[in-house]
Amino acid sequence: MFSWISGDESRRKHPEVFETVAEGLKSVYKQKILPLEQQYFFHEFHSPALDDPDFDAKPMILLVGQYSTGKTTFIRYLLEKDFPGIRIGPEPTTDRFIVVMHGENENIIPGNALVVDPKKQFKPLSKFGNAFLNRFQCSCVNSPVLKGLTIVDTPGILSGEKQRVDRGYEFTGVLEWFAERVDRIILLFDAHKLDISDEFQRSIEALKGHDDKIRIVLNKADMVDHQQLMRVYGALMWSLGKVLATPEVSRVYIGSFWDQPLRYDSNRRLFEAEEQDLFADLQSLPRNAALRKLNDLIKRARLAKVHAYIISELRKDFPTMFGKDSKKKELIKNIDQVYDKIRREHNISIGDFPDKKRMQEMLAKHDFTKFPSLKPKLLEAIDRMLSEDIARLMQMIPAESVKPLDIEPSVKGGAFDGIEDKQTPFGFKKRRGC
Repeated sequence: MFSWISGDESRRKHPEVFETVAEGLKSVYKQKILPLEQQYFFHEFHSPALDDPDFDAKPMILLVGQYSTGKTTFIRYLLEKDFPGIRIGPEPTTDRFIVVMHGENENIIPGNALVVDPKKQFKPLSKFGNAFLNRFQCSCVNSPVLKGLTIVDTPGILSGEKQRVDRGYEFTGVLEWFAERVDRIILLFDAHKLDISDEFQRSIEALKGHDDKIRIVLNKADMVDHQQLMRVYGALMWSLGKVLATPEVSRVYIGSFWDQPLRYDSNRRLFEAEEQDLFADLQSLPRNAALRKLNDLIKRARLAKVHAYIISELRKDFPTMFGKDSKKKELIKNIDQVYDKIRREHNISIGDFPDKKRMQEMLAKHDFTKFPSLKPKLLEAIDRMLSEDIARLMQMIPAESVKPLDIEPSVKGGAFDGIEDKQTPFGFKKRRGC
């Protein structure tokens, strides 16, 4: 009798031992977070359930930018070779999401085959339908760079409402899915095209909540002289300040990431120093991958907990017999009052709540009578996970991620080879402070 109580106490006294952080994250998610998500329809409102490949995947880099800003050329510059399906030109050439991964045999895997591969983490993308899957592929390349990283190339973003409608799938929804799972998001800008189109603005807004992953690259900076570059940089910072709507703007790297000679040579020293800093940031991703996954799982757990409070609160205020339609409209319209009530009762930061407008859109599609009441036991499991399991996993991370500076970087080959030892008249800093 009450065997579940004794089992729970036994797990507290003898906590599960994990061999790696990834194994610990899988176990914690399946045992503590997933039951809460399933109980309160989290996957229908926010993000699909996580699978084992999400925890085992190599670090990913997502490239986002308007057409002809050099996204595909940037990948070729890193790899120092072409990849299957590459198309480069001044017009909008990349019309699909291309995942560039390591493979012994160079080939292309179509989207429909990619989402059914159990070893890869792209299964949830099937929800965006055939219109997207026909514009989705994996290019396998035998490059040493890709042994430590996976790079995602995205379609060039154009301007105008027609571009958004004619895609046939939810472009910003796909970007959001990738943003949750990648380790670094690189926004590329062309020094000659600083205007931010409507769709590009929506795309940047879709990346909100992942500001710590965003890096900005001002590409093709060798096409303007020193004086013009200062003006271009100032204009870019002003535009980003309006779109990102934050007091601080992410780090901006200035350079020309292609294999052609510089048109204006006066900024060579600046470009080389910026390239070294950007490459050092990318080389740190495999070392910090476990910490990033842990951080993302904590954010997901906090959101799942707040979501459970919202759903249960709406169910509590919903009538069982008459006036359901009018009450549903009233609750959706006054969702901010629901947020305020939950925030006061449970002492939750307003920053942990989901976007009000999006929540209202999703709630309009659901039947409130199917919403469950609050299950304290599920929420207690999340609290124990955050206070106990996460603390144990944090202690394991230094052994996996922190390495001495003299150990070889885990991203090698291509443009990364010899970046710190490159012989130039100016000389690179081999270590900061030296």
